[in-house]
Amino acid sequence: MNKTIIEAQGEVAVVRMTNGITNVINPELIEDLTRTLEVVKKEFRGMVLAGNTKFFVIGFDVPTLLKLDRPGMVDFFHSFNQLTLDLYTLAMPTACAVTGHAIGGGNILALTGDYRFMAEGKKRIGLNEVQLGIPVPYLADLILRQLVGDRTATQMLYSGALMPATEAIEVGLVDETAPEESLEQKAIEKIAGLSKYPQDGFAAIKANRTDSIRASYQAGFEKKNAQFIDCWFSKDVQALLFKAAEKF
Repeated sequence: MNKTIIEAQGEVAVVRMTNGITNVINPELIEDLTRTLEVVKKEFRGMVLAGNTKFFVIGFDVPTLLKLDRPGMVDFFHSFNQLTLDLYTLAMPTACAVTGHAIGGGNILALTGDYRFMAEGKKRIGLNEVQLGIPVPYLADLILRQLVGDRTATQMLYSGALMPATEAIEVGLVDETAPEESLEQKAIEKIAGLSKYPQDGFAAIKANRTDSIRASYQAGFEKKNAQFIDCWFSKDVQALLFKAAEKF
């Protein structure tokens, strides 16, 4: 699990992504996070997902993913969505400590927490997929609309804009802001407090919120995910992706 580490804070696991300075989402990170979740389920009562002070997660590892053929990309995208669903439905209190930029897939991972804490200042969060010609994954779209409402979600997804913490809290994308140096501790304290409640009751309350999203995704994911893959491999989008890859 060299792309993630677990930092135990009592009964709370701080799961820190360590996939380089930008924390790109690639098959290795997904595999490590998936295995790490199994440890968290067995040994802890709450979880805080964290990155570093420059990047929570920059998004998909575009240069690496462009090397995949269609079956390989299908496998990657399915694994990413399954990880997103597993994080979102994890039967314990969770938070995401966003001390660095959370862009595209990084914003998606941040959506999976029960709470989002974001550092004050110049860091940005947002879903910029439309600018690359690809749709925001169906599961993330469902979660976002539940979180911020349909009108705000539509505005976010149509524009692809990245926003600072002040704007993110106004639209309901994040729950609290704090100085970078104290952010993770605030998230840990929040989850530590919730983890003291009996686990079965908390898990049932959380399931009442997440079950409808799970059901909607599972009913429509095959068609929706195929649409994403079709867009990814279209000629115009490939050109945009190769241009974007030059910035990595």
